[in-house]
Amino acid sequence: MPTGKVKFYDADKGFGFVQGDDGQEVFLHATALPAEVTQLRAGTKLEYGIADGRRGPQALSVRVVDAPASVTRMKRKPADDMAIVVDDLVKVLDRVGAQLRHGKYPEGAAGAKIAAMLRRVADDFDA
Repeated sequence: MPTGKVKFYDADKGFGFVQGDDGQEVFLHATALPAEVTQLRAGTKLEYGIADGRRGPQALSVRVVDAPASVTRMKRKPADDMAIVVDDLVKVLDRVGAQLRHGKYPEGAAGAKIAAMLRRVADDFDA
């Protein structure tokens, strides 16, 4: 399957273009994207099939290969829900801060859970 990077993508218009690794520019329509993807940023690496469209090559069956932070998920949490999540996260980080002030890092499993929570909240904000 060919690979390339998003040259530009306009979610409002529902299309964009991919610059293939071979230099070929390919039309990208929103219907070719995976269901959970509604937005792509320039530079996101994709893998795709190619078909001849009305105006040239068109990407089909697109799969995001690299840069998951460049992908916006279909559903963004409502601001009220995110406020609750952030409040809870602040409480967790306050407890961790107190432990750190006493010279203790969180245990392995607890540290991994905190890191996963931070990544998840960061992904929700980046969406």
